[in-house]
Amino acid sequence: MAFHESQGSDREAKQTVGNGNGRKPRRFSLPPLHRSLSARLLLLTIIFVMLAEVLIFAPSVANFRQNYLQERLAAAHLAVLSLEATPDLMIDEDLTYELLSHVPAESVMLYRPGRSPSLTLAIKDVPEPEAVYDLREAGFFTLIGDAFMTLLRSEDRRIELWGVSPKDNDSVVRMLLMEGPLCEEMWAFAWRILGLSLLISVITAALVYVTLLYVLVRPMRRITENMIAFREDPEDESRIIRPSSRRDEVGLAERQLRDLQRALRASLHRKTRLAAIGVAATKINHDLRNILSTAQISSDSLAESEDPNVRRAFPKLMQTLDRAVGLCSHILNFAREGPIHLEIAPLDLEELLNEVGTSLQLDHEDERDWQVHLPDSLNLHGDRQQLYRVFMNLAQNAYQAGATRVDVQGRAEDGHLYLDIYDNGPGLAPRARERLFQPFAASARSGGTGLGLAIAREILRAHGGDITLLRSDAQGTSFRLTLPLSQNGSQPVH
Repeated sequence: MAFHESQGSDREAKQTVGNGNGRKPRRFSLPPLHRSLSARLLLLTIIFVMLAEVLIFAPSVANFRQNYLQERLAAAHLAVLSLEATPDLMIDEDLTYELLSHVPAESVMLYRPGRSPSLTLAIKDVPEPEAVYDLREAGFFTLIGDAFMTLLRSEDRRIELWGVSPKDNDSVVRMLLMEGPLCEEMWAFAWRILGLSLLISVITAALVYVTLLYVLVRPMRRITENMIAFREDPEDESRIIRPSSRRDEVGLAERQLRDLQRALRASLHRKTRLAAIGVAATKINHDLRNILSTAQISSDSLAESEDPNVRRAFPKLMQTLDRAVGLCSHILNFAREGPIHLEIAPLDLEELLNEVGTSLQLDHEDERDWQVHLPDSLNLHGDRQQLYRVFMNLAQNAYQAGATRVDVQGRAEDGHLYLDIYDNGPGLAPRARERLFQPFAASARSGGTGLGLAIAREILRAHGGDITLLRSDAQGTSFRLTLPLSQNGSQPVH
């Protein structure tokens, strides 16, 4: 299934759903571009890249401010060393102004451990500073906070700066300077960083977007379009997705979707055939039963025949006719029943199972052994009549397959009752095990309809449980039935 993505708007995929109630059919379409996964991906990529740039921007601005101040400390150190060239460590006022203007600063003082006096270069009548910064004690977050305070301050102010001289690690420089030039330099740097961040964000977002578009978004849109098209007509084999050759999660999803669609199509095909069987059985059942009944009545006279061969074949003939009538009845009842409707009530499971055993042993007391082992104090709710059908079907299948003993063992665990039903029969044929719970698919005995286990699973699932085959070999067959236990006396809701 080819995929094409338009620039202006998404290609619309429509679907008509017949609902049988006279309402207009629903129409499905892919979302428009501004609400699509592609647009969200592009926007989120830009946001995340910008967030990363912000995290880089803050330390960058703080580092720029620190470097600026370090350069001023170095210039101040060099300026104040000019005093050592004079005999009295003093220079005239004009030269002082000139030296300080190159820093620039209003006063500079140099402290050198073990050497005195300290060197001072200052303008007369300098006002007191409005803020003091000591680079010797400033940590990472302190530098970032000071940098943003400088950026956000609108007025120029006089600050006092302390720091180790970059020219001599044993010297400490104290200087007074105006913060305005620093703020201007920082804003110029910030705008440069912002522009660079935007450019990096756009380039990165475009690369990530294009990569994810081809790696993820377009395959997902292809899968979505196929799901919409397949839902329109699940029985059309051409609408089953054709997986790509990818071996990643997207390729796995495509292959799993293909298998799911094939299984669903096969299931719909089987259900369509079952529906056709039900309709056909309903139409022909009346006439077929009349024909078979006439054959049964007519065959009664064969029992009085003087021919020993005829009398010997009579029981087999009657058995065949009875089986044909029973087969028609089973098919018709299965087609008529429809969904299982439960009448939930408190249930004594041990009494029910004993009743099933009694019914099974009425005519075969010496041949059929039925054993029940259940835990005490089971709080179980269910439909007694439907569960009776389940156990009766399983038991009859076992005995008719050749078993002479059936054991039912139960255990309660994690809010569920697990019933394991064992028999000592010859086991199921491989063909019967492949499609064990599919109606009419297979039967474990000759003349069977293949409905018993299918009905049992349907009834158990309606109760919120299930049935599975544990094993089947020459030593016998065992099934596990699961039923939910009622909590605090509450009933299962259906």
